[in-house]
Amino acid sequence: MIDIKTPKEISIMAAGGKILAEVLSEVLSKIKPGVSELELDNLAEKLIRGKGAEPGFKRVEGYRYSICISTNEAVVHGIPTDYRFKEGDVVGVDCGVYFKGFNTDMAQTIEVKGQSDDSVDKFLKTGEKALIEGIKQAMPGNRVGHISKAIQDIVEEKGYSVVRSLVGHGVGRELHEEPEVPGFLIKKIDQTPNLKEGMVIAVEVIYNMGKADVEYSNDDGWTIKTKDNSLSGLFERTIAVTKSGPVVLTTV
Repeated sequence: MIDIKTPKEISIMAAGGKILAEVLSEVLSKIKPGVSELELDNLAEKLIRGKGAEPGFKRVEGYRYSICISTNEAVVHGIPTDYRFKEGDVVGVDCGVYFKGFNTDMAQTIEVKGQSDDSVDKFLKTGEKALIEGIKQAMPGNRVGHISKAIQDIVEEKGYSVVRSLVGHGVGRELHEEPEVPGFLIKKIDQTPNLKEGMVIAVEVIYNMGKADVEYSNDDGWTIKTKDNSLSGLFERTIAVTKSGPVVLTTV
């Protein structure tokens, strides 16, 4: 069942989303050669708690970290390690905040500063564009499939692949709620869930530079990587569906 949020609940989520956006922005600014994934995780927790919130991901059973960090061929759910970044690494940081009973979820992928690689720049700009266009479709009267199609069209037009086994989702009291929000069309648009005022969803663009196939890696039970070892990207925002259109809650 899809949970419809009240204006008051959306306001609380917007406050939590602001905290999350501020934290993620600061964490991303610290990604430089020589910095480790674990250092970013420690920073994220310190910042979140300092702002009066709780790391949402630490509430997930069996997960002990404040962020998921996916470097290069890692796609999602990457456990932070002592790996230290190098110039040219592609780093995706996914973070969640739990604030006054509600979750928000957000992710961004960047390239570690160094000699610019045009192919990586094009890849990341495509993901950001797909996210923006997908969010634009999140309005009452549309369906989840409109979001899915917008993301898929942009990603595949550039020759990249949308990961099929991982999707966006509703978010609220639970980190993952109904409905699922795929970045690709599974069925006809008119067979996908209606978007209604008061719905809050995490729109995600999860895509690979190579093929769409993914697999678990590192035997840690969490980290998912590309099967062909190609680069992967992740962009995500928590948004509310309102009568005047989509409102991004994870923003400063």
